[in-house]
Amino acid sequence: MSGARLVRTLAVASVIALTVAGCGGGSGSTGNGGQTSGGQAAPGKPGDAADPRGDGNAKCSNISLAYIGTINGGNAALGQAILNGAQLAINQHNSANAGCQVNLKKYDSEGSPDKAPGVVTQAITDTTIVGVIGMPFSGESKAVGGTFNEAGLVTITPSATNPGLTKNGWKTFFRGLGNDAVQGPAAAKFLTEELKAQKVCVIRDDSEYGTGLADAIKGALGSKVTCEDQIKTNQREFSATASKLKSANVDAIFFAGYYAEGGPLASKLFDEGIKAKFVAPDGTKDDEFIKGGADGAEGAYLTCPCVPADAFTEFSTAYKQLSGKEPSTYSAEGYDAATILLKGIDKGLKDRAGLLDFVKNYEGQGLTKKFKWDATGELTDTPVWSYKVEGGKIVKFKPITK
Repeated sequence: MSGARLVRTLAVASVIALTVAGCGGGSGSTGNGGQTSGGQAAPGKPGDAADPRGDGNAKCSNISLAYIGTINGGNAALGQAILNGAQLAINQHNSANAGCQVNLKKYDSEGSPDKAPGVVTQAITDTTIVGVIGMPFSGESKAVGGTFNEAGLVTITPSATNPGLTKNGWKTFFRGLGNDAVQGPAAAKFLTEELKAQKVCVIRDDSEYGTGLADAIKGALGSKVTCEDQIKTNQREFSATASKLKSANVDAIFFAGYYAEGGPLASKLFDEGIKAKFVAPDGTKDDEFIKGGADGAEGAYLTCPCVPADAFTEFSTAYKQLSGKEPSTYSAEGYDAATILLKGIDKGLKDRAGLLDFVKNYEGQGLTKKFKWDATGELTDTPVWSYKVEGGKIVKFKPITK
């Protein structure tokens, strides 16, 4: 067993799609709100995607969009990737439209359900803000969804995946990716059919996201779940979990949570000589997982209802020029969310009610997927992708077919 700690850098490579069938809570043909996943849509080619620059003739004044979500905090890299994608779209728009300069106002929730209500209250009192990119995380989204709804302020989340978010009757909440009722069964299929796991331990964190995803994957795996454990946000000591896993003697581990805990957990399991395959979801898919997990991250598998941003050369180049980094998880989804809101502004919509109606009825190809929402705010078709950590990088893995 090597004692070396390798600090990894993330280079997202092209990935192969997981074509998922039967995602209605793990048993039907649709997910929440009729969200389907039986067909796999390929990423839109850059020429097909909506362009935030439009025709260059937009006219507007004193109008803003907002990014609300984590900028600092334990899992800030996920929010920063979204923010940078949104900022790129707005920069491109403003450079092409001298007569319509849209502001992007930034509010840092630190990903906290406790802090989010305060910053959202600040945002909704700013009458120049007509649309929001965010919130990134499910817990904070749950805490403030009602507030946005009362204010009539449209929000497009590029990353919050808890299925229950679209069951609250909110008219302003739109999800820009597949939810955990899609990702959970996809991951279960991957575990059992690709990795041939017959005994799986499901470890969840205590977030809304981790809880919802763990429930989805448990429902899909059924009796193959032979072990469970729960960890806490900000936990860094995992001896008890490692002991449980040694006794359980499982083939694979599914960790439902974020990279801040997922990295140190993977590192501890490696140190303890636990050989079970480590699988984690989109909340763990970040270079910070590779840094925190070191040798334990190597060979880990990741699932994500997101697409490989570096498949789009023009976007990747522009993103790196803006941020100094390669695009990461949900960078392109943040770009798409901002682009949709900008298209509404460019049509002359100047208030919250008009932009909300625009998004509700929107249909068009984005960089990452085709966007069309059902009445609950779920996309009508969603892709899920698989990844693997090899050589300190996140690279493509094999598809799961129907």
